[in-house]
Amino acid sequence: MKLQPDKSDAPTLTAHGPGWVAINNEKVTRSVVVGSHGERMDWQCSRFEDLEARHFEQLAGLDAELIIFGSGSRIRFPRPAWLRALIERRTGVETMDTPAACRTYNILASEGRHVVVALLIEDANQG
Repeated sequence: MKLQPDKSDAPTLTAHGPGWVAINNEKVTRSVVVGSHGERMDWQCSRFEDLEARHFEQLAGLDAELIIFGSGSRIRFPRPAWLRALIERRTGVETMDTPAACRTYNILASEGRHVVVALLIEDANQG
């Protein structure tokens, strides 16, 4: 039986709401990539319609075992062509709405897995 420590050093997504997430209690209002090994960077997109293959190529370079794509307030799937770089590296990708992505990332990160979450944070006033 493998025992896991009670506390993880991975960044934690501590809250979320329309147009924002909190990373270790710091409110972030733009799209962001967070990894369980301490990775954190802006993700240069503010609408699903702005996404391109280059956004997912950026994620492929992080060498995570799983990428979680939080697609915003509702689930929207990336085009298969956008995922080519991840598929070529045999990196798993899961798509879900941003609140579900936050929860899933926290669970997997707390298990010690190398997981990365890419969160599309849309302007709360859109739509």
